Amino acid sequence: MRLTPSRGWFVAAAVVVGALVAPVVTAVPANATEYPTWQDVERAKGDEQAKKTEVARVQAALGSAQQAAAVKSQAALDASRKADAAEAALASATQAATALQAQADHAAATAERAEQRAGQLAANLYRDSSTSQMTTRIATAKDPSQLLYQLGALDQLSSTWADVMDDASVAAGTASSLHDQATRAEDERAALAARAESTASAAEDAEAVANAAVDDTQQHSDELYAQLAALKDTTATTEQRYQLGVQVAAQKAEQQRKREAAAAAAAAAAAASASHSTSGDASSYPSTGGVGPSYPSTGGVVVDPSGAQAYARSAIGAYGWGSDQFSCLVSLWTQESGWRANALNTSSGAYGIPQSLPAEKMAVAGADWRTNAATQINWGLAYIHDAYGSPCGAWNHEMSVDPHWY
Repeated sequence: MRLTPSRGWFVAAAVVVGALVAPVVTAVPANATEYPTWQDVERAKGDEQAKKTEVARVQAALGSAQQAAAVKSQAALDASRKADAAEAALASATQAATALQAQADHAAATAERAEQRAGQLAANLYRDSSTSQMTTRIATAKDPSQLLYQLGALDQLSSTWADVMDDASVAAGTASSLHDQATRAEDERAALAARAESTASAAEDAEAVANAAVDDTQQHSDELYAQLAALKDTTATTEQRYQLGVQVAAQKAEQQRKREAAAAAAAAAAAASASHSTSGDASSYPSTGGVGPSYPSTGGVVVDPSGAQAYARSAIGAYGWGSDQFSCLVSLWTQESGWRANALNTSSGAYGIPQSLPAEKMAVAGADWRTNAATQINWGLAYIHDAYGSPCGAWNHEMSVDPHWY
C-alpha cells in the first residue's frame, strides 16, 4: 500500500527537499560530503528539534551523494555517445575510402588497357607507314577506287589511333584524380581512426569513474535511507519511495517554472518584433520530440524490454494502478523508447525507458539510473504520478500533441 503522508508533513518535507534538490545540492562539492553517523542519529532521536535538524542533514547528504554520482554518470553517457559517433564516422570514412580506392584501381586498369591498345595501333601504323608495302600498294594500284580504299584505310587507322590515345589520356587523368581522392580519403580515415580510439578510451575511463561513484553513492544511500527511517520511525523502503515522490515533485515544479519563463520570454520577443508566430519548447519534457532514438554502447546496460515491462507491471501496484493503466504504460514507453534502457534522443538528450530530460534527473531514483532499467522505471512512474496522475493520463496527453511528448 502506498504511503500517504499528512499534508502538513508533506509540505514541510517538500520545502526541505526542494531546497536540497537545487541550491543545497549544487553548493556542496562531491568530494566534501559529510555523512551523518549512527551516533548522530541516535543522539537526535531524543529531541524533536534535533531530530528535524538531523533529518535535514541526512537529506542534504543524500542529495549531495546523488548529485555527485549523477554528474559522473551523465559524463559517462556523453562520452559513450561521442565514442559511438566517432565509430560511426570512422565506418563511413572507411567505406568511402574503400570505394574510392576501388574506383581508382578500376580507372587505372582502364587507362592501362587504353594505353596498350594505343601502342598496338601505333605499332601497326608505324609498320605500314615505314615499309614499302603500303606505298607500293598505293603506287601500283590501277583501279582508282582501290587507291581511295587504301588511302582511307590508312587514314582510318591514324584516326582510330588518335581516338584511342585521347581515351587513354582521359582514363589516365581520371585514374590520377581518383587516386588523389583515395589518398585524401585514407588520410581522413586514419585521422578518424585515431579519434575513434581516443574517444573510446575516454568513454571507458568515464564509465569507470561513473561506476565507482555509483557504487559509493549506493552504499551511502542505503545507509542514509535507513537513518531517515530510524529518525522518522518508518522503513527504508518507505523513505526511499517518499523521498523519490517529493524530489520528482520538486523537479516538476522547476520544469513548470522554466516552461513559464520560456513562454514569457517568447511572448516578449514576439511583442518586440511585432510577430504573431508562436513556438513550443518540447525540450522541457521527457520526450523523443519526434526524433528516433539512438542506442549508445553504454557499458553495463542490460537491454531487456520484456524484463523491464515485467518489472513495471510489478511496480505499478504501489500507486494503486491496475492492468488498464499498465496497458497505457506499455503503449507510452513503447513509443518513447521501445522499453530500452539505453534509448537516447541525440537531439534533446532525453534518455532511458521513460526518456527523462535531462537524463540525470533520474538520479533521485538511484545512482545507477544510467544502466538500471528498474531505477529508470521507478523515476518514470513517480513522474507520471505527479505530472498526469496515471499512465493513461500521460498516454492521452502524448497522443494529443504533435510532435508527441508527455
